[in-house]
Amino acid sequence: MTTAAPAAPAATDDTAHRGSVSLRGLTKSFGEFTAVRDLDLDVAPGQFLSMLGPSGSGKTTVLRVIAGFEDATAGSVHLSGKDVTRTPPHARDVNTVFQDYALFPHLTIAENVGYGLRVRGTAKASREEEVADALRRVRLDHVAARLPHQLSGGQRQRIALARALILRPQVLLLDEPLGALDKQLREQMQIELKQIQREVGITFVFVTHDQEEALTLSDRVAVFNNGRIEQIGSPREVYENPQTEFVARFLGLSNLVAGDLAEELTADRRTMSIRPERVRLQSPTEPLADGDVGLPGSVSEVVYTGPATRYLISADAGVDIIAEQPNSNRPAEEQILRRGDPIRAVWNPSHAARLP
Repeated sequence: MTTAAPAAPAATDDTAHRGSVSLRGLTKSFGEFTAVRDLDLDVAPGQFLSMLGPSGSGKTTVLRVIAGFEDATAGSVHLSGKDVTRTPPHARDVNTVFQDYALFPHLTIAENVGYGLRVRGTAKASREEEVADALRRVRLDHVAARLPHQLSGGQRQRIALARALILRPQVLLLDEPLGALDKQLREQMQIELKQIQREVGITFVFVTHDQEEALTLSDRVAVFNNGRIEQIGSPREVYENPQTEFVARFLGLSNLVAGDLAEELTADRRTMSIRPERVRLQSPTEPLADGDVGLPGSVSEVVYTGPATRYLISADAGVDIIAEQPNSNRPAEEQILRRGDPIRAVWNPSHAARLP
């Protein structure tokens, strides 16, 4: 489903709209295939919005339409209050950072960062000052004289970001820019990227298929599926209160209990979405606390992940329940659960989201 949104803003130079993005009825087709369908989306000035979804869900196509690299089949694109639907990419006040960095291999880091200013005709002295400031902002002023191949992947990504930011676009578009980095470097770059965004105050529109990345970075998350936005809201809203089964399953792990079983447990047939970290494990003979519900069964799989241990419980009611327990304490050997152990998966219905 698409998100409800007010009418698109009229064309204006009002600074209140600077950095805003507004899409109305956006559709993009490639021949008989429709990649994006009648989509509405608003991004407020200075906001960090992540477009999250599986491959082929339409998120990158939306980014390319905002940038002007693809023409909208129907609908409109407004940037900072102005209709730019038919405006060519070079005339839109946006910059795009791609996963492959696209640095010039024969230019120094300083020359790469200052390339856009040179094309604009910025005076050399002013250009050098702005380049130095941009490199300090991404904490890489000490590599100004190096060539791109002399930097690590994370450093090259920060240089690509500095090159985009030095032109001071009203909107920065990022197409999975951290996708090529290893896990440790990726997590480090997530923190740095959010800090940089807060410092510069530019609107960021970020494409990713990584759920944790979207939750870590964003002010708002738009979850895409089949060319539409299934749900949009703050990271906490979309994680804690998924509005569709797709969002519940895609955004982290979720246990879904529906129909007769849900009614038996809670007198409500609506589907419950229970996150694994909200499920507790206890002996089947231990009485339930007031307000709790539980499903007896046995442990069918145990997965140790380091910070937590994940248990797959085969409930006697015929459903599988995932429980995740933090490894905050080291249990005695005889307290560790193993495959085949009888167990009860327990949760409080108030900790579950109800899907409409």
